[in-house]
Amino acid sequence: MSIIPLPGSRRSAVFPNAPACYHPAMLHVNDMTFRFGGRVLFEQATLYLSKGGKMGLVGRNGAGKSTLFRMILDDLSPDAGAVRVQKGMRIGTVAQEAPHGPGSLLDTVLAADQERAELLAEAETTTDPTRIAEVHTRLADIDAQSAPARAARILAGLGFDDAAQARPCSEFSGGWRMRVALAATLFARPDFLLLDEPTNHLDLEAALWLEDYLAAWQGTLLVISHDRTLLNKVVKEIAHLHDKKLVRYAGNYDRFERTRRERQAQQAKLQAKQLAEQRRIQAFVDRFRAKATKARQAQSRLKQLARMEPIATVVEDRTTTFNFPNPDPLSPPLVNLDGVDVSYEAAPPVLRDLDLRIDMDDRIGLIGANGNGKSTLIKMLAERLKPAAGKLIKSSKLKVGYFAQHQQDELRLGESPFQHMARAMPMATESKVRAHLGRFGFSGDMADGKVETLSGGEKARLLFALMSTEAPHILLLDEPTNHLDVDAREALVHALSEYDGAIILVTHDAHLIDLVCDRLWLVADGTCRSFDGDLEAYGRLLMEQRREARRQSRAATAESKAGTKPTDKREARRARAREREATANLRKSIKDAEARMEKLAGRVARLEEKLADPEVYGGPTAKLMELQVAHKEAKDELAETETQWLARQEDLERAEAGGLDAAQ
Repeated sequence: MSIIPLPGSRRSAVFPNAPACYHPAMLHVNDMTFRFGGRVLFEQATLYLSKGGKMGLVGRNGAGKSTLFRMILDDLSPDAGAVRVQKGMRIGTVAQEAPHGPGSLLDTVLAADQERAELLAEAETTTDPTRIAEVHTRLADIDAQSAPARAARILAGLGFDDAAQARPCSEFSGGWRMRVALAATLFARPDFLLLDEPTNHLDLEAALWLEDYLAAWQGTLLVISHDRTLLNKVVKEIAHLHDKKLVRYAGNYDRFERTRRERQAQQAKLQAKQLAEQRRIQAFVDRFRAKATKARQAQSRLKQLARMEPIATVVEDRTTTFNFPNPDPLSPPLVNLDGVDVSYEAAPPVLRDLDLRIDMDDRIGLIGANGNGKSTLIKMLAERLKPAAGKLIKSSKLKVGYFAQHQQDELRLGESPFQHMARAMPMATESKVRAHLGRFGFSGDMADGKVETLSGGEKARLLFALMSTEAPHILLLDEPTNHLDVDAREALVHALSEYDGAIILVTHDAHLIDLVCDRLWLVADGTCRSFDGDLEAYGRLLMEQRREARRQSRAATAESKAGTKPTDKREARRARAREREATANLRKSIKDAEARMEKLAGRVARLEEKLADPEVYGGPTAKLMELQVAHKEAKDELAETETQWLARQEDLERAEAGGLDAAQ
């Protein structure tokens, strides 16, 4: 975690004379040019992000998104132009190096609020009565007393239960410690939050929590992400890094894609119209240049051609390619599990009593927290693990394709994709090997270059090609999108939709699950069973489970402090019923606010769609101003409703803790 305070006043560095009602720029990129290793990444790029804004930064891998973050953090300087952040703002970003050491997770997160830590330390040592009063007043202002509970809630949302929060950082793997770094950054509540692929180290459950947290967060946010669900739910604007420029679009990612397609179509029409006019003028010149009576007119047409500003050609980005070969049909079921246990060698079973069936037309998403056994189930289906008990029955002709991110480590960096594929298809001719590579975008020099030069997404594509050499009947995909950008993920969605076999998918990408999977299996409590509902229902279940866990934790703490014994089950049920009744009004107000937010968000989207229509700007000014005023009012009302919703959520948590009379 890194919090970088910027010195100076809180007035905008870019617009120092802005009136009080003006929202100053938190970030202003002004005609910025930057070269790296002889390559131009940015050329006179400009971008504006207002204070309190939430923006997604998107673009192809390697375009320069992370480089822009480094310039915002002052780690790099532009060759020309400027990258400015409003003075006096604290920038928060997740450090590249995960936290480690003997301190507990909770203490590590609490230490991220440096002001609180320093004030608490000073309160223990200062003897000046005036300073003691100032310290305690400031501690009250920053709500220092509730900090441990707030830190614990963030850690719980990212997948750490009470027991895990008390363990030392050093006991956790790098991926889990990166979650701690993210928790510390969120806990510090910076003015300007920079997040670079924040869901990469998260499972689906933690990613869903983070989306809700960032959607309700009140600070300024700039996030690099290929997670379409997060970009749709959290951000209000998109900055597209393309062709060395930064182009701002209003709305979420879906709105950005629609607007960009419309602009490209309009640009293509304008260019076609201009080319037709140029051909008409040139035809006139060619016909009458040699005629004395028409020479002056021909000369005039030539000048007209010279003055005509060319309309830029619409250049489409190179399309990412996936094309899974369809398998030969097999009679159902492909796989049948009857009372199966799965374990690692002599260890106790990770999963027990599995009664599952997989058919050719199944599209199944595995859900459940990390560590519950999703990857274990995938490995067993891929024959990397054998059942410890029960029966696993499958077709003798069954072919399985297995993808896991760790397999990238098994690639031979000094060899080419062609060499890898030739080894996987020893009986195939060179033309067939190259044809299969072409299904996944490897052709020409790319097929013969070394693997070490490939990007993470390109290596993932090579793994997809290798796993599908025999046209598998089942694709087992364990986090297949970690190194894919948004366009590549969409290409994967389309390829999986065209594929005729079964799919078992583990991913933190909710958008991928929604579009690919027809049903969900929940891996939890040492087994796997069908989940009756969609991802939205699963999100509600997770929220209720977290609330119940917090209630039980608070009840246990209260009983421990009071020195009382746990009440019997009947009394516990009565207590929970009284608590639900006491918080009924709060829950209703939260539900009403959520409905209001949904309605307002739809209104904002409709107004933005009208404002994106070029014809509006050529029409009456009064109509344009009316739309702009309505758009601002709707956005302000949505922001106010979101603030009220967040406050009522906090009231509910305090009420459940016994700190608020919710009936009032």
